Amino acid sequence: MKLLCISNGHGEDGIAVRILKQLRKLPGSPSLAALPIVGEGRAYEKAGIQIQGPTQAMPSGGFIYMDRQELVRDLQGGLVGLTLAQLKAARQWASSGGKILAVGDIVPLAIAWQSGAEYSFIGTAKSEYYIRDEAHRLPGRPLLEGWSGSVYVPWERWLMAHPRCQRVFLRDQLTANTLQKLGVPALYPGNPMMDELETRADTLAKLTATFPPAPARLSLALLPGSRAPEAFDNWQRMVSAIASVMETFGDRQVRLLAALAPALNLAAFKDVLLDAGWQPVLGEYPMFQRGNGVLVLTTNAFAECLHLADAAIATAGTATEQAVGLGKPVVTFPGPGPQFTYAFAEAQSRLLGPSILLLDDPQQTGAALQNCLADGPRLQQITENGRRRMGPPGAAGAIAQILHQHYARPPYSDATSWAT
Repeated sequence: MKLLCISNGHGEDGIAVRILKQLRKLPGSPSLAALPIVGEGRAYEKAGIQIQGPTQAMPSGGFIYMDRQELVRDLQGGLVGLTLAQLKAARQWASSGGKILAVGDIVPLAIAWQSGAEYSFIGTAKSEYYIRDEAHRLPGRPLLEGWSGSVYVPWERWLMAHPRCQRVFLRDQLTANTLQKLGVPALYPGNPMMDELETRADTLAKLTATFPPAPARLSLALLPGSRAPEAFDNWQRMVSAIASVMETFGDRQVRLLAALAPALNLAAFKDVLLDAGWQPVLGEYPMFQRGNGVLVLTTNAFAECLHLADAAIATAGTATEQAVGLGKPVVTFPGPGPQFTYAFAEAQSRLLGPSILLLDDPQQTGAALQNCLADGPRLQQITENGRRRMGPPGAAGAIAQILHQHYARPPYSDATSWAT
């Protein structure tokens, strides 16, 4: 058996890799390959998973749906030719008897369908939480949003209920329940975003020892995003937010843990800090100090930064969701994009609910955190909300087991028999 994973974004690639790693551990697992349709698939390469078909980094980084100008730039960069070549690669895979796992939104799902292969789908982009919570529809949402009974429109549900679609995994129980009522055989085994967030004892100890002792401290994770140059622009606003926090919590040591993507240029982040009056300090990690703030830049301690933090300041996609899943309040504020625009940040605040403190101005961060962290019932609600919306760890292994059980025996004769 051969399985091709089609995904459309950096976060989607990461989710897919977590599942494929678990699948690879199982006896008799299928031969694995990947077709990343956004970017060059570095996550797959790092995991030793073969890239099948053409890849190319586009100017938009995959966010063409947020800005018409980004779509124009991608079209000029060869998007049409790339897409046609990727469609051809998927059909060739199907003609050789391979199966497909689509991860993301309707784009990889539609490619899987048009290939002619049997396929499964992991829906990461949509959730019923965008338009309602467990109790009621969110106020102020357009009347036509969810017009067909779900955030997933009828043609998406048709692709998910197609006889060749063998499995459908959704990102939360609310969405799975809704689609089940509409005839889609949906499952919710958890959210793979919450996997691989375990801390390493040695890294945790090094990070903790980096900061000078203090009788009272506030620890914040800083998550500026993973894509250049947007992450650098986000960092400029984040440094302004930090100044607000240090002023508001002037009686505490403010411990700042910046979790940066390894591919980003560390020097650019250091320059912003130096321009803002931060002074470099010798330490295990690149370290800076200003007033009551101590800041550490890391590129390989994401989970440790999250676990040590009381809260997070974020202008990111997946990283924000992971922080929420760990029960942290997260301050966000929009920028010029292409990803973390106001539209993206507002939608993310609906997806993640009361865990998100969405601000218009980074300088409001100190007051917002002070009000939140002083409210015990609110913090308890944030913890419970994160667990409900993001789920516990272990989803990648659960999805891999379900896929393995299917591929280890003859194909089902219809789309409904997989429920057994």
